[in-house]
Amino acid sequence: MAEEDYGSFVDWNQMGDLAKSSGPTKVDCKDLKEFKQMARQGYWAKNHKLRAQVYQQLIKAIPCRTVTPDAEVYRDIMGNAATKKPSSHIPLPEFVDGSPVPRYCLKAEAVASAHQIINCLAGQFPDISHCPSLPAVTSLLLHFSTDEAQCFEHVSRMLACNEPGKRLLDQTFLAYESGCMTFGDLANKYCTAAHKLIVATAQDVLEVYSDWQRWVLGDLPFSHVVRVLDVYLVEGYKILYRVAIALLKFYRKHKAGAQGGQGNQQQQDSGKVRADIQAFIKGIASTVTPDKLLEKAFSIRLFSRKEITLLQLTNEKSLQQKGITVKQKRRNVQLALNPDTFSSEIVSAKEMRDIWSWIPERFALCQPQLLFTTSTHGCSLNRFYSHCEGYEPTLLLIRTTDGDVCGAFLSTDWEERKRGGNKLSFFGTGECFVFRLKPEMERYEWVVIRHPELASSIKTHGQEDTASSEGQNSDSNSLQQPEKSAGDLSPFLSARHFNLNSKNTSMFMAGNFDSIIVGGGEGNALYIDSELNHGRTGRCTTFDNPPLCAESFQVSLLEVWGFQDTMAS
Repeated sequence: MAEEDYGSFVDWNQMGDLAKSSGPTKVDCKDLKEFKQMARQGYWAKNHKLRAQVYQQLIKAIPCRTVTPDAEVYRDIMGNAATKKPSSHIPLPEFVDGSPVPRYCLKAEAVASAHQIINCLAGQFPDISHCPSLPAVTSLLLHFSTDEAQCFEHVSRMLACNEPGKRLLDQTFLAYESGCMTFGDLANKYCTAAHKLIVATAQDVLEVYSDWQRWVLGDLPFSHVVRVLDVYLVEGYKILYRVAIALLKFYRKHKAGAQGGQGNQQQQDSGKVRADIQAFIKGIASTVTPDKLLEKAFSIRLFSRKEITLLQLTNEKSLQQKGITVKQKRRNVQLALNPDTFSSEIVSAKEMRDIWSWIPERFALCQPQLLFTTSTHGCSLNRFYSHCEGYEPTLLLIRTTDGDVCGAFLSTDWEERKRGGNKLSFFGTGECFVFRLKPEMERYEWVVIRHPELASSIKTHGQEDTASSEGQNSDSNSLQQPEKSAGDLSPFLSARHFNLNSKNTSMFMAGNFDSIIVGGGEGNALYIDSELNHGRTGRCTTFDNPPLCAESFQVSLLEVWGFQDTMAS
């Protein structure tokens, strides 16, 4: 069989009708518009060898970086592959974020080849930090490759594409996360009924939409995904959005049929909704043909690459401004505390280790340095400021007279408060969080980390806001922000369906001569008076936290810790 030249990794028994070659044996077309039509209509879909040759031609034409690893590089690195049997037990790189290699119609041993190729790619592209679609793309291209080296070269060219405005694979968490937000925007605009269904049934809409790429590259049956790949290699990333929107439309239709048109939708755990969508897409071949899927995808009007690019850039910018550029996936960093030198009157060494496991990665290996304690420095806000200024970040610990322990990780130097003059102005970043240790241990992060769709509705850094010195318990005492026209925001990002106040979610820390505040918006997570003696705590929209202890409390002891870089000379 001639197809075996391009199918040595394929289990032909799994290919079904795709194993039978028919139709044209060559493509003679120079016009891009005509070529797009041929891809959409499946011109080479019934001839495996022709499809492999077209893929080779398309990928070879991708504009790439000057130095892009090719098949020879792979052979040099791997040596004589014939004498080495690859193993699927080799773990995939961390940047695939747990995505497995879909087998599709590969031989069982070919999955090990995909593992080997992906690990070699990881070594050649050290700048990739997040690429969960890579296993699926590698597996797909392996079906149409003569050997591992050719597949390696093809994936390399897709990763190294440098054509302006052309996007093939997300390679950073920022690109991936903004893509999820963009899909939410598009779903709300072009797939309103299905979007309303997800909003009504899932507790966290963005969590459901975070799977959108996997629906296409991972969950779709092989017969459907290769038709998508035909068009994807010609037209680029926007095809993934179109197909995912079409899948969402078909899912809604499926749910409406299953419920007999009844609208009794109950909200449930987002994980169950995700699993339900995944199961539907994996079994879609029984109800939707590949042609029908693409027909639905291309029937969406006014859906342009320009719109997608603008949405993507806007969402990336909003995430960058809030510091959400990497996935917060922590290693188990153990703080090397010396019990002989560590001394806190509020927390034990074990409790301090637990707190350290929450802090941003770049500070995790620092040592705690006591900057201020009321037992030594007295109950004075002025002394608090004089000992804490010049240090960032800091850790605030409070023990109440009832024995409760709570506190906050504060990302910014307290000296920043002076920029607001006499007004109590909020500052800080989204790395701030509040927590309680006793009676039970719990951390409350910035609400946008749990709901990134809020990021675009938040003011940019430098737009300071004024807060009342009276703390919480009154709307007039919460930070006031000017109203923003609804037209300035994407409908999805205005977050109407999430029961979150999108105007008051970036109020991290504030201080003046008579109080310090942590967390704002409809209340404060912590409010401490000028004598560092009396405090209040309640829910705030910035951290969406419950009261951290008794709502009104007396401070028994307050400590502030800095972060000493043990690597510094």
